[in-house]
Amino acid sequence: MSVSQRLAELGIDLPDVVPPVAAYVPAKVHGDLVFTAGQLPMVSGSLPAAGKVGDGHGLVPASDAQGYARTCALNALAAAASAVGGVDRLTGVVKVTGFVASVPEFTGQPGVVNGASEVLGEIFGEAGRHARSAVGVPVLPLDAPVEVEVVFSFT
Repeated sequence: MSVSQRLAELGIDLPDVVPPVAAYVPAKVHGDLVFTAGQLPMVSGSLPAAGKVGDGHGLVPASDAQGYARTCALNALAAAASAVGGVDRLTGVVKVTGFVASVPEFTGQPGVVNGASEVLGEIFGEAGRHARSAVGVPVLPLDAPVEVEVVFSFT
């Protein structure tokens, strides 16, 4: 089954490629790999939430951040597809790096980044199994709660 067929089966519409907010490109091809820039959870040009992930008043709940990581992964998929001439040229996921802007006592970064890993697994199946890092950071661009970058393979 092609990636586009799998997306349709899952009811996932890929977003438009998020325009860069600084001096970089959304994705870069090197050999048979495409590296995405860090993708924020932008939806229709804006962040659905801002701030730090953690438990308590004024913080972004981890469950919400997990959904935002999923959005980041779909934004990365759109960027990679644009760079290689279509989503069906992508053959798998090599590496995911997730950054979670979190309060110091929050240690659930892996669970948050699962939002990205799980959707890529749903889309690519076995070819979606990947190496991964989940890192807690004090702040991200635009005060986003999460940022994800992905390395895809393609033909």
